[in-house]
Amino acid sequence: MVSFPYLEVSPKDTKMSRLTLLKLTIKIRTKNVMAKKLYVGGLSYDTTESTLKETFAQAGTVDSATIIMDRMSGRSKGFGFVEMSSDEEAQKAIEMFNGKEIDGRNVTVNEARPQESRPQRGGFDRPGRGGGGFGRSRY
Repeated sequence: MVSFPYLEVSPKDTKMSRLTLLKLTIKIRTKNVMAKKLYVGGLSYDTTESTLKETFAQAGTVDSATIIMDRMSGRSKGFGFVEMSSDEEAQKAIEMFNGKEIDGRNVTVNEARPQESRPQRGGFDRPGRGGGGFGRSRY
């Protein structure tokens, strides 16, 4: 008999291998224990990750707080993500902070959606383009 905190199944009874049972258990555990990620939009450019973490700690345990930065300027893009430790705490944070003011700005707080896949952007090696010689022959 194989026993896990969330699941008790005998491989003989169900004709499951131990590996299949372990995979099933991992899926169940990650689904039940997975933290809830929140999108926080409309942030002031002056808001820091520590400010975000301290603010959302009023709703419960904050696992992480991240502000998305612009690569070119190094400045905040005005939005970020907060990961709460439970669904209940995430829901409480949405109710507490959606439409409320943080650092002088009214913010939008809702459940984060999975990132959409974007088409790969072309780099320096684009087909049909020369090597940068502006159409001149090298020799």
